[in-house]
Amino acid sequence: MRDLFGVIVMQKGSLYLIATPIGNLLDIGFRAVEVLKTVDVIAAEDTRHSKTLLQHYQIDTKMISMHAHNEELRVGQLLAWLQDGQSVAVISDAGTPLISDPGFPLVRAAREAGVQVVPVPGACAAIVALCASGLPADKFVFEGFLSAKSGARQKRLTELQDEARTVVFYESPHRIMAMLADMMTVLGGGRKVVIGRELTKQYETIHEDTIEGMLAWMTADPNQQRGEFVVMLAGARVDDNAKQTQSLRMLKVLLAELPLKQAVRLCAELSGAKKNELYEIALQWQS
Repeated sequence: MRDLFGVIVMQKGSLYLIATPIGNLLDIGFRAVEVLKTVDVIAAEDTRHSKTLLQHYQIDTKMISMHAHNEELRVGQLLAWLQDGQSVAVISDAGTPLISDPGFPLVRAAREAGVQVVPVPGACAAIVALCASGLPADKFVFEGFLSAKSGARQKRLTELQDEARTVVFYESPHRIMAMLADMMTVLGGGRKVVIGRELTKQYETIHEDTIEGMLAWMTADPNQQRGEFVVMLAGARVDDNAKQTQSLRMLKVLLAELPLKQAVRLCAELSGAKKNELYEIALQWQS
């Protein structure tokens, strides 16, 4: 429902998806604060974490937890409240709900039940980082968090190596170096990458380099390995795509007829591709 000025009026029995600050508490909209004060209950990813935000804006609405480990159980309870006429707001620890955060099962169930779902826009780490990265932002691919396992991570990076659009990832501090190492193995060291770290916070850093240069920079300064990361990979150039595709096709043919090391050596000589990169890819194929 809207008033004469087009402003959305709160309705009972509605599910509100509220974007919250990703660091700086001032990065929240007036509407988001008003909705959080008005709803009957707030479903938060971590009630202890969100308590700081709510206290800052003097919001005393009842809060319950909804996270990865209890989300399926919460859906039935929250849906029953919504169908009973109560309004519910969903917030994550930071940023927009459902974007690599809980909320999808509840939104799906609410829409299937005919419950009104209302997005209240605000901060999203991927968008914040992308718009300041200097990489093309008119078209991009959001991948969220890659697998914690190196083999699966390399497999997905291999699938993305020819992607011409900017590719956006999230990564945690204890895996950032391993992720960059896998990027170098699969994509080579020369591809451009931009990292956004601790966005909107005191030690915010947005740094651009090649994959190889980024690894060296972060190795030299362990402080740069702390915090939450948005990793943005420059899209592959068309000529690079064609060259890489040709090299990999050649490698597959040679592997079918020759031992691994000999196939890799010949492929590197004939295609000009880096021997160590071909070797890692060949190992991955045979694993």
